[in-house]
Amino acid sequence: MKKGLLLIGITAIAVAVYFIFFTGGAEPLTKAPKQQPLVQGKNSDVFNKPFNEMLDSYFALKNALVEWDSVTAAKQGTTLAGLTAQVPYETLKADTTIIATAKSFSESVSAEALGISGETTLEGMRRSFYTLSENLYNLLRTVQYDQQIIYHDKCPMAFNDQEEGYWLSNTKEIINPYLGKKHPRYASGMIGCGSVEDSLDYRSK
Repeated sequence: MKKGLLLIGITAIAVAVYFIFFTGGAEPLTKAPKQQPLVQGKNSDVFNKPFNEMLDSYFALKNALVEWDSVTAAKQGTTLAGLTAQVPYETLKADTTIIATAKSFSESVSAEALGISGETTLEGMRRSFYTLSENLYNLLRTVQYDQQIIYHDKCPMAFNDQEEGYWLSNTKEIINPYLGKKHPRYASGMIGCGSVEDSLDYRSK
C-alpha cells in the first residue's frame, strides 16, 4: 500500500515538473491570435468621381502657379476646398482607422486650399501649395487611389533658390509650379527644374 502511494506521489511530481518546464508554468496554453494587417479593397465609383474632380482642381491650381496667375490660383483654391469637402470617405472599403486618417489629411488639404484663396502674394500661395501637396500625397497613399499614376515631384530651389518644395503631377514631364514661366530672374528657363521622387500606382494592386 505504501509502495502504491509512493508511486502515485512520484507520478504526480513528474507531471507537475513536466507542466512547469515544458508549458511555461502559469502561462496559458493557447496564445492570442496576432493582429491582422488592415485590408482595403478597390474604391467605388461613388468615391472615385468626386475624388477625381478634386484632383482635377488641384492640377488646375498647379497650372495657375506655373503661369504666375494669382487670380486664377485664388479661385482654384476656393474650388479645391469645396470639392475636397464633398468627397465621401465613409464609402471607402476600408478599416475605420484608414477612413479617419483620410479625413484628417483631407481636412488639411481643404484648409490649405482656403489659405491659398486668401493669400495676396504668389510666394504665400506657393508655400501653402507645398503643404497642401504633401497632405494630398499622403491622402492618395491612404486611400490607395487607383485611377491613374500620380507622380511626386521635387524642386530643389522652390523658395529663395535653396529651399525645396514638392508637388504632384499626373505626367512624368516636369513642369515646375514654383519657378514657373515668368520667374523674375529665370523667366521660363527653369520650368523643367526638378525630379520625380516617387510614383503612386495602385491600379493593379
